[in-house]
Amino acid sequence: MSLIIATLSGCLLAAGVVAFFLVGVQPAPRLGDAFDLLDGRRPEPPSADPGLGRLGAWVRQRTGLVVSERTRRRLRMVGTSVDRHLARKVICALAGLALPAAVGGWLAWLGGEPSAVPVVVGLGGAAVGFFLPDLVLRQRDRAVTEDATEALLTFLDLVTLERLANRSGSQALRAAAAVSDVMVFRVIAEALERARLEQRAPYGELQRLGNELELPALVDVADVMRLDESGAALSGALRARVKELRDGHLTAMKLEASAASERLGVLMVVPTLLFGLLFLVPPLLRLVSG
Repeated sequence: MSLIIATLSGCLLAAGVVAFFLVGVQPAPRLGDAFDLLDGRRPEPPSADPGLGRLGAWVRQRTGLVVSERTRRRLRMVGTSVDRHLARKVICALAGLALPAAVGGWLAWLGGEPSAVPVVVGLGGAAVGFFLPDLVLRQRDRAVTEDATEALLTFLDLVTLERLANRSGSQALRAAAAVSDVMVFRVIAEALERARLEQRAPYGELQRLGNELELPALVDVADVMRLDESGAALSGALRARVKELRDGHLTAMKLEASAASERLGVLMVVPTLLFGLLFLVPPLLRLVSG
């Protein structure tokens, strides 16, 4: 029985290693399918990223797994696709399932006494591994939002400089978004390009993007930039609004730093209490023994 468990554990580990390396292999499409796709006789396959993205797309098609809108927003903030996130969830779940089974099979092979404990632990590890990427993404949410806000404030400074160079609102936005490939700059550039291809003013698209990513600063600036359509002077209003947003962000950072200092102060009290207990415990023991 122990030999069978050890063999199955080894096969499972080998299959996991092979699947891990096969994820990065780019498949060669068939020529007939390519012609059918060009002629419209074959539906267009869902787009998938290379590597982990293809594994996540395969899992999503076979199982129908979906993520919440909140998770989609967090994934977009960190620049990760839904398919990659699903692939990480599946890989973590398989790792949580395989590791206890492999350790249990190895111990059973050494001791000769198989047990059902590794199976139960493996099921629990699979559940933990499946939700682990969501927990990591949730913990990174605040830091990612702060980084996005700082990048957005830099973008607004660049837009102000472009406006001072006598560029229109749309030209200033596109020129500022092309400066960097940071996530905020990239999604703003995509929104501006989409508005240009649809021959619409970019301000509504920026407002929609700010609501989607929960960046109120982008919504406010889109409202200010909308004044360009009425021919109003934007430089002064834009600089004033950027100053207000930067002051608000600085105030929030100071409040967070104060809260962190208070938490550190509480931790500094613990060694003092322990040191005081070293002097109080001996007299208390004598009183109790007497």
